[in-house]
Amino acid sequence: MDSQEGNQTCGRILAAVKIIGDKWSSLIINELVGGPRRFGEIADALGVGPRTLSQRLDAMEAEGVVAKQHFNEVPPRVEYSLTKKGRDLVPVLLSMAEWCTKYPAVDAGSDKGVQ
Repeated sequence: MDSQEGNQTCGRILAAVKIIGDKWSSLIINELVGGPRRFGEIADALGVGPRTLSQRLDAMEAEGVVAKQHFNEVPPRVEYSLTKKGRDLVPVLLSMAEWCTKYPAVDAGSDKGVQ
């Protein structure tokens, strides 16, 4: 791989990390694999605060990973689901999980095992 190809690859990796690199995005994707979920269902399943969840869902929607559907009902209902782009991330996350099984972190509960 030449230097230009290496730089392009690094740029693409960084772009992917910006989308799925935080703690909650991968967990949200995993939660939505089973189908559409309401905000409260996601929050309860993950134990995430409403502000954090709202920010992550908005960012993932802006990236085209998550779709938000409004239903004209009383009370109003909103559901979140994975787009094709989001579903295409699932094998990537599963591969990362497999890698972590093969090479477990020294202390998965902290950043001390990552260097």
